[in-house]
Amino acid sequence: MPSQFTSADGKYRPIYADSEEKATEGSNFKLTFFVDISDQAQVKSYPASVKVDYSRIRSSGDTHKAFQFSFKLTGESNVNLKALTPVITSITNNDVTLEISNTGSATLSNVDVVLQNTDTSISASSASTTNVEKVIFDQNHWNVGNIGPNSAKTFSFNVFVPESLKNEPLRAPVKITYFDGHGEKKSVTRIADLYINGLIKPSIYGVKVIELSGKKTIVGEILNEGNTDGLFGFVKIYPRGNSSIMESSQYIDEIEPDSPVPFNIPIEFDGGYIFGEHDVRIIVTYKDSMREEQTINYDTTITITPFSDDTDYGSMIGGIIFLAVLIGIGYKLYSKDKIPFIKKGKIPYISGKTKKK
Repeated sequence: MPSQFTSADGKYRPIYADSEEKATEGSNFKLTFFVDISDQAQVKSYPASVKVDYSRIRSSGDTHKAFQFSFKLTGESNVNLKALTPVITSITNNDVTLEISNTGSATLSNVDVVLQNTDTSISASSASTTNVEKVIFDQNHWNVGNIGPNSAKTFSFNVFVPESLKNEPLRAPVKITYFDGHGEKKSVTRIADLYINGLIKPSIYGVKVIELSGKKTIVGEILNEGNTDGLFGFVKIYPRGNSSIMESSQYIDEIEPDSPVPFNIPIEFDGGYIFGEHDVRIIVTYKDSMREEQTINYDTTITITPFSDDTDYGSMIGGIIFLAVLIGIGYKLYSKDKIPFIKKGKIPYISGKTKKK
């Protein structure tokens, strides 16, 4: 045999196959040789020779025959399955790609793939161990072809996940049928593990400027049209263009589904108030159930008008002016001795008597 094949008894030792069988005329018999195969041996056909020693009934001595033959080293096939798109989203039509790889040394031939559900993979008396029956697949059967050694092939499909499934794994059993290097048909089942992320679909609306506690304040609401909470939410205001509004933010915590979350951020200027139109960008950041940060942007133009007199700010300014005028009038009257009971430079003293009853 070639040098890549050696005796199981040790290198350079003869390779023996003993048989105690009797072969009658016209019949066949088998000889089994045990050999060690080098890691350097390639999957292909090899030439070899065999020497057979046998004896005949009613004949003395042994007969020796030599034969030339060829054999094929087929190798092993190792089937693996993994999802190249391991995360899908609830209430969404998702594109999913799975990969079948062969880490062995023999080709996987005529690979056929069937996505199974409880109707095909689990008997009526068994409980379901997957939730794959609750989702919708656009197809469940693929002809992948041949997969060579240390190579892989992919196949894709669409899956829709209903609202009831979120923030949990989806375990999809896949039956893989193929012919191995010996030409034998084999079937194995592998599990494709996907994670269903809940849908977070926030939008910003109702943005305007109001006067609150004597300050101009940007207010608005965030509506989550998904089916799971956005976590650790922040609203941030950034100036755009020539606006002198300063960056500011507000922590809003969770963004719950179907429940508007309000925000109000006081406006600060780099300098004094500048009334008129200002271009701003509102950025909402949050984390999904996998703690990955997500961001949405909203560009808008806000209008900042002068303060109204009936606001707290206007009342405060008006009160200060009124008090200053009142003090000025009082000082003039005091300086001209025109305030009853008060003489200039004197402190008034008022006394009274009480009668006993």
